[in-house]
Amino acid sequence: MMLLTSILNFFGCKGKNEPEKTKEDAEFQQFLERSKNSIDEFNNRKIYKELTPEILDSIPDDKLEQTIFDNIYEIIGDDYQNELNNVKKLSKGQQAFFSTWIIEGEVNNGGFNQFYFNSSGQYAEMAEVGFMTIGAEKFSELTKRANKIYSENKERLEEFDDGTMESFSESYKDNPLNDLDTEFYNLYDSEKIGELRIKYIRENKNEFTTE
Repeated sequence: MMLLTSILNFFGCKGKNEPEKTKEDAEFQQFLERSKNSIDEFNNRKIYKELTPEILDSIPDDKLEQTIFDNIYEIIGDDYQNELNNVKKLSKGQQAFFSTWIIEGEVNNGGFNQFYFNSSGQYAEMAEVGFMTIGAEKFSELTKRANKIYSENKERLEEFDDGTMESFSESYKDNPLNDLDTEFYNLYDSEKIGELRIKYIRENKNEFTTE
C-alpha cells in the first residue's frame, strides 16, 4: 500500500486520507525521481553528426560509448537492409566498436542464440575481429568458437526462424550455444569490454573523427 501511495504521489495523484510517509516510501519516491531524470537525460542527450578530437576530449568516459554509437548511426542512417554494407565502409575502429557493442548487448540480453537469431548475427565475423582489435582476445576466441558452432548447426537452428516467439523459445532447447553464454559472462572478470573500447577510442581518435 505504501509503495502504491508513492507511485500515485509521484504522478500527482493523492488520496484524501494520505497516510504518513515511511522511510521506504521516501526511498522509493527518490528511486522513481532518479529513474525519470535518467530517462529524460538519455532522451535529451546531444547526438553529434560529426566528431572532432576536441569533442571527443570533452566527453567523459561514462558517456563516450553512447556518443560513438549515436554518431555511427548518424553516419550509416536508417537503411537497415544495407546496414552491414554501410558499416563495412566505416573505419576499422568504428567497425570494432559497433560490432562488439552489438554482440555484447545481444548476448547479455538473450545469449548467443539471440545474437544469431536476430539480424545482429550478420556482425558475427566482424565482432570476432573487433574484439581482437580492442584487445579483448579472450572474447575474440570465444566468439570464434561460437561462430563455428553456429555454422555447424545453422541449418537446424534456422528451422525455428518463422517469426514467432514460440519458435524462438523452442530454439533454446538442446542448443549447443547455450554453454557459451556463461563463459561470456565470466570473461568480464578478466576483460572489461567497455574499458577496452574506451581505451581504444582515446588512443585512436582519428578513427572516430571526421577531421
